[in-house]
Amino acid sequence: MLFHVTMTVRLPADMPPDAAADLKAREKAIAADLQRGGKWRHLWRVAGAYANVSIFDVADNAELHDILTGLPLFPYMDIAVTPLCRHPSSVRDGDA
Repeated sequence: MLFHVTMTVRLPADMPPDAAADLKAREKAIAADLQRGGKWRHLWRVAGAYANVSIFDVADNAELHDILTGLPLFPYMDIAVTPLCRHPSSVRDGDA
């Protein structure tokens, strides 16, 4: 199943810089592994915001939930999820 996910990160202003750097480094490593594995299909930065728009390709809602809640930055994110399905007017044979 494909999901469009928007994540906006809101780190506390009083978070120590070293703690923020550690969270970001762990997040980056996990995101890279998920991308290499095909679960995190696309990742785009939202210009002017600490946010991203992503496409996930997972088995079901539960797998997406587990991935998102397992992200180190999850406690500091506002997340919006939209399930996607193929549009009948699409001229492409697949979702690539």
